[in-house]
Amino acid sequence: MRRGGGVNPLGWALRSIPLGPLQPLKNVAGSPVEGQRILVTGASSGVGEATARQLAAKGAEVWLVARRLEELQRVATEIEAAGGSARVSTCDLSDLEQVDALVAEVLEAGGVDVLVNNAGKSIRRSLELSFDRFHDFERMMAINYFGPVRLTMGLLPSMIERGDGHVVNVLTWGVQGLAPKFAAYTAAKAALDAFGRIASRELRHQGVTVTNVRLDLVRTPMIAPTDAFDNRPARSPEGAARMLVRACEDRPPEVNTLLGTLGAISGMVAPRVSDLSWNAVDRQLPDSKAARGDR
Repeated sequence: MRRGGGVNPLGWALRSIPLGPLQPLKNVAGSPVEGQRILVTGASSGVGEATARQLAAKGAEVWLVARRLEELQRVATEIEAAGGSARVSTCDLSDLEQVDALVAEVLEAGGVDVLVNNAGKSIRRSLELSFDRFHDFERMMAINYFGPVRLTMGLLPSMIERGDGHVVNVLTWGVQGLAPKFAAYTAAKAALDAFGRIASRELRHQGVTVTNVRLDLVRTPMIAPTDAFDNRPARSPEGAARMLVRACEDRPPEVNTLLGTLGAISGMVAPRVSDLSWNAVDRQLPDSKAARGDR
């Protein structure tokens, strides 16, 4: 089990800006994740599945967690057929009793070296359509904040006792750019973002590190209901997974994209101009049929 070392912030700032296509990962002997047990939530599809596959290819024992057992078993079988090691557990992270049961199962098995909080759900709906839909905000907090925090808090004591551990929080560039129509989703992810940064500052001296990965748009089923994204550039799940794998290996405090970094800078340097620009964009991208409840 590897203790997190020092990180060059400038080096990681430069590496976090994608300047071109990333090369496919290879099974490189000596990867920091080799031999580590890594739990990945939301591992039955999309970014979580791709991340689990890439970690297994680098020699990690992956623990796949999601709601759909059949899909988890499919991914695990394919990982093992390729020579990797995988195990599965079902859990609905919006159900805290299920999260507690998962924590007990993991601790009984000896804990994990790395936790990747990837599972999540998005909603794109304007505030005007949300006045009588407070349950949207409750659902977003349940799956995107309370679930991963409950899981993290359950596993942190064993990491602290061991003197080593790492948590990767999969977030969105929206916590930096604050794009309209994502109030419920972005607020929940921003809460997890703050939790992760504070945990990183509290626990580093005990050998436990936290990385917040703020992804840009990724082409997964989660964005399918939003027709405004159909013709927008988007990262592949495999490309996003490569960012998460590198976060597991290098353990920086943050991994950002150019889009998120520019959004954060514009909001700080010229907040009024940023608001006016986003308002203009928002008026050109109406709520989707799904958000309006149209069939």
